[in-house]
Amino acid sequence: MGLFNRKTNDVAPAAAPAAVNPALAALTGNYAIDPAHSSIGFTVRHAMVTNVRGTFGEHEGTLQLDGSDPSRSAAAIDVKIASIDTGIADRDGHLRSGDFFDVETFPVMSFRSTTAEQLGGEKYRISGDLTIKDVTRPLSIDLEFNGAATDVYGNERVGFEGSAEILRSDWGLTWNAALETGGVMVSDKVKLNFDISAIKQAA
Repeated sequence: MGLFNRKTNDVAPAAAPAAVNPALAALTGNYAIDPAHSSIGFTVRHAMVTNVRGTFGEHEGTLQLDGSDPSRSAAAIDVKIASIDTGIADRDGHLRSGDFFDVETFPVMSFRSTTAEQLGGEKYRISGDLTIKDVTRPLSIDLEFNGAATDVYGNERVGFEGSAEILRSDWGLTWNAALETGGVMVSDKVKLNFDISAIKQAA
């Protein structure tokens, strides 16, 4: 039987090897998130008519990047809840209290990734476990790779920005107040925002 007469189901075609971008492969390594040049924050609807934005000023984390196979990448982030800042001291104090985060009992919010995937181009999705007030639930964060550069101090940096939406009630953040005109003071849906700069660590 000639090659061109062979039935297609006799021999399975060999899978073509995935092309590896050398520039991305060079990014493989361990990185520490630089809190001075990164931002972790949130946006939540207030009184049904406007948005309140806040940030967490104290956080740390690591990235394990595999530029040849992004699915093998990982992330870990810890956020000190007491560092919350919405621009109004009284509101920040309320958010730290037992009505919301109860920072005296639960000082840290954490994220640990379990899977990562490339969605196409510079877009990625990292999924894992978000823990707030000892409640752990799954979270997926859509990220865009902003690029890599060597800064003026010789640090190799990478940048990502992304977001995710959660229902705060899923993590036990249920305080609210009814409005006379209908609706509630604080929406259940919260948008989390990430703007990350990370520095490559020595091997």
